[in-house]
Amino acid sequence: MGLENHFWKGKSVFITGHTGFKGSWLALWLSSLGANVHGYSLTAPTNPNLFSLIGVEPLLTSHTIGDVRDYENLSKKLKQSQAEVVFHMAAQPLVRRSYADPIETYSTNVMGTVNVLESVRHSESVKAVVNITTDKCYENQEWVWAYRENEPMGGYDPYSNSKGCSELVTSAYRNSFFLKQGVRLASARAGNVIGGGDWSEDRLVPDILASILNQKIVKIRNPNAIRPWQHVLEPLSGYLCLAEKLYKDDDQKYSSGWNFGPKEDDAKPVSWIVDRLTKQMGKKDAWEVDESPKLHEANYLKLDCSKAKHHLNWEPRWSLSNAIEKIAEWYEAYQKNADMREICLKQISEYQTTKG
Repeated sequence: MGLENHFWKGKSVFITGHTGFKGSWLALWLSSLGANVHGYSLTAPTNPNLFSLIGVEPLLTSHTIGDVRDYENLSKKLKQSQAEVVFHMAAQPLVRRSYADPIETYSTNVMGTVNVLESVRHSESVKAVVNITTDKCYENQEWVWAYRENEPMGGYDPYSNSKGCSELVTSAYRNSFFLKQGVRLASARAGNVIGGGDWSEDRLVPDILASILNQKIVKIRNPNAIRPWQHVLEPLSGYLCLAEKLYKDDDQKYSSGWNFGPKEDDAKPVSWIVDRLTKQMGKKDAWEVDESPKLHEANYLKLDCSKAKHHLNWEPRWSLSNAIEKIAEWYEAYQKNADMREICLKQISEYQTTKG
């Protein structure tokens, strides 16, 4: 995977969006590797939420409830942290919500990125930055082959478009400021992330599990839509690997955009995920098509991860079937009131010892 666990011991790391689903997993993983983790985020977006459930806050060196749109506060907290590595994950991450509130979506995802990078520009400690965007940043042509990192940015809906804008902001800051300053800046474009501890609205796995727990039929908007599904630990391992390479890189050869997606045959339709997960949870044939009016969503989307495989020595470790098993295992433990921090750490350890 190219990830050296000892690298993170004692490193000061600043994460925006650390109270979210992916942010909580990343903060826990970095803490377990011995990093000094500083978090800056809004409060956890759901109740229940992974951040509280696994007790992330006591593991942090500092924990700030703040908005990335608040430049003064963000810049102050970054300077105080003396962070060497920044992971920018804070975002308005939902397509359907972006239709309801495009101003919030653009202000958070575009100006939030500007504020983070401007804060880094005035920091003397930061050496490496990873801006986490999305696979949806590409101009989607609905074609059958996978997108490469040199494809045009685009985005039909406000969320996807705002992430394309975030990519353009990243490129501008890299070329205008960071190449001269010696700060290494990359962007990471991951697929549709699934895993234990996600209670976000309008997300497939949380919707499936909520319906199962409430003994209701699962309703699916686009059963034939194909997405690059991956367990949450897959892209996080890519982010960690990329950040290490950036930190050690003197000639900026890693300062660019990177795809982190599943193997090609794991880009499956929504119906496949629903069938497997409902069966895994003992609820076979428990879904139907949602016939209510639909907003535009992409039907076909895959990522080409050849660049990460060849230059970062990164590739997916868990098949989609394995990911489904891990999700079912996680939620079964949750229903039994298990120590969920230990369950997460166990899955992180299992992931790290699995060969790609």
